[in-house]
Amino acid sequence: MQLDKIEFETGPNPQAAVIWLHGLGADGNDFAPIVPELDLEHDLIGHIRFIFPHAPMIPVTINGGHVMRAWYDILGTDLARREDEAGLRKSEGLIRGLIDAQVASGIAANRIVLSGFSQGCAVTLMTGLRYPHRLAALMALSGYLPMAASLAQERHSANADVPIFMAHGRQDPMITLPRAAASRDALLQLGYTVNWKDYPMPHSVCAEEIADIRSFLQDVLLLKKSD
Repeated sequence: MQLDKIEFETGPNPQAAVIWLHGLGADGNDFAPIVPELDLEHDLIGHIRFIFPHAPMIPVTINGGHVMRAWYDILGTDLARREDEAGLRKSEGLIRGLIDAQVASGIAANRIVLSGFSQGCAVTLMTGLRYPHRLAALMALSGYLPMAASLAQERHSANADVPIFMAHGRQDPMITLPRAAASRDALLQLGYTVNWKDYPMPHSVCAEEIADIRSFLQDVLLLKKSD
């Protein structure tokens, strides 16, 4: 299965890629408008290919079985105890395919940032920490760490030191701040470097967060003499 997606480049011959995963019930259009707001300095980081995939249409249990775009099923409110492992692993495979396609197109894995919001955050962490080649960075926005109990056994050493930007709203009613902080702490305990930010917002994105994302991307995609 191949994912439908929105894709555009900020200029000719992109030297990096950002794959950005939306949340439950949204689609790839959700975050595309943020790109101009990032105002990235392409003379320092090169041009970027942005990819915004659309999740598959599946029934979502917590929403009465209503069919919508989702990276995996939500079985109940206790996200830690009742996880759709099969759905998560299927999405992991789909996103790996997107990363592999970018590598095949000529963009090195260490110039690829994987990002996601809410459900997309969960799939970003699920995929990125298990991916067998070093990525540029992971951006985990308003989400949590899925399959936490199996990460220590399944994680790949290639991304043991991958930079992780993790951001959350202090008034998030859907994925609470303590739930996100517990995911952060689990990553720290496994030795990951987490750049944690929290903001006075609900389950959304704010201007201060966009500014912090810009700074993070500038840092992790900065072109070096060896690039």
